[in-house]
Amino acid sequence: MPRDNMASLIQRVARQARITFRSPAGPAFGENLHRLQQLLDEVRAEDLHLAPRGPSAAAAAAGGGPPWAGVVPPVSYMHICETESFSMGVFLLRSGACIPLHDHPGMNGMLKVLYGTLRIACMDTLPAGAAGAAAAPPLPAAGSGPCLRALFRSRQHYTPASPPCLLSPHTDNLHQIDAVDGPAAFLDILAPPYDPQHGRDCHYYRLLEGPPAGAEPPALPREVWLVETPQAADFWCGGEPYPGPRVCL
Repeated sequence: MPRDNMASLIQRVARQARITFRSPAGPAFGENLHRLQQLLDEVRAEDLHLAPRGPSAAAAAAGGGPPWAGVVPPVSYMHICETESFSMGVFLLRSGACIPLHDHPGMNGMLKVLYGTLRIACMDTLPAGAAGAAAAPPLPAAGSGPCLRALFRSRQHYTPASPPCLLSPHTDNLHQIDAVDGPAAFLDILAPPYDPQHGRDCHYYRLLEGPPAGAEPPALPREVWLVETPQAADFWCGGEPYPGPRVCL
């Protein structure tokens, strides 16, 4: 059965994202978000003219990488569109690449795998005085950033057959993304976009764990301590052209 016009699908996603996130506190937000999720779930790699691969050599020329030239980055980004209320683009990951644990302050987000397999760990920050808090976090290394409590909610595998992974300002707002058994790519919507001038800067974290309780990994969900860290030296994101249908807003 032939698919709908490919250009119209990603255009419809962008238009629905604009409708959804221009009034995130409005009475129709839930309905609009559900419609956006349905549209995003239809998107496939071929709709964006993508074939399975990791970041290309062209991404090595983008800024923000290491001081040596010509190194293909672990992750690259294809910008599709951006407004004041949302941004949309595609992240490409090399096999075994990891986007470290990071946050999305005050933001909603949607992630749809286009090819490959991603393992996504999701966490919520917890208020310092919440019930059940441990007396003190494990001792971080000297010079580390501030510690915060979090609820480690889930660690799941996502493929193109999976529904979109959703985050809100309060739920699953911190996550780590790993490419498993090969390169992977995902379509990403953030609302509103990162903007350090408006308090929406990206912060990176590391999990602080005490002595292991046994051979089996602890069950989820569970409370954990995180420590803020600088961006890892072996992680950076290059840029490369988006080859898919043009989006006009």
